Amino acid sequence: MTKKILISQPKPQTEKSPYYDVAAKYGLELVFRPFFRIEPMSSLEFRQQKISIPGHTAIVFTSRHGIDHFFNLCKELRVVIPDDMKYFCKSEQVANYIQKYVVYRKRKVFFSQTGRMIDLYPLMEKHKNENYFVPQSSAHTNDIADALTERGLKFDAAVMYYTVSNDFQPGEAFDYDMLVFFSPEGIASLFKNFPNFKQEKITIACLGAKTVAAAEENGLTVNLQPTPELRSVPALLEAFAKGR
Repeated sequence: MTKKILISQPKPQTEKSPYYDVAAKYGLELVFRPFFRIEPMSSLEFRQQKISIPGHTAIVFTSRHGIDHFFNLCKELRVVIPDDMKYFCKSEQVANYIQKYVVYRKRKVFFSQTGRMIDLYPLMEKHKNENYFVPQSSAHTNDIADALTERGLKFDAAVMYYTVSNDFQPGEAFDYDMLVFFSPEGIASLFKNFPNFKQEKITIACLGAKTVAAAEENGLTVNLQPTPELRSVPALLEAFAKGR
């Protein structure tokens, strides 16, 4: 019997994705369906937070969504970003994305080599005189604010975009053998759509410690997560197909 897997992420843009190689090899049915979507915030809504972007000397980006909505809102607000602005990014991938909006100068862009915020904070501490601005999602936690406060860094944080549950339609089939989650928001959306969800024999795969924690806090058993041997989602799918 074909195993049906829900991957809570947009469908790959290319048919040459490793996802499809694994699906073909093991006869898996993959359904790509994000559990949440990102929506923009209006300039009026942002102004209600009474945060002024001018005057900040450094921006902290944790995702590409943050970059898109920061620069789009600045354009709408007619805020001019000075050339000497510094950018502190969660990962090199996020840092590289800034090139979509500004001329990339390495001396002004800093990023964590590990892709973890905990390893970005020491870089920020070396620039303790900066006035940091942190764009956030409506679904943010206080982890970053707490960390910056603990280190005595001057900062403001504000919501610049919304993370909204991508609701299932009444009667929509939910007959999956495996669910793959990438964020705590995905777990929250699952229980928003299905308040009485029971895992039973469904395999749960989670990426990231916070996603695992959110799943377990909601009573789910996380059967698969990345390891040194299983570094990617296609590897997790293969492990599932093999019954590991």
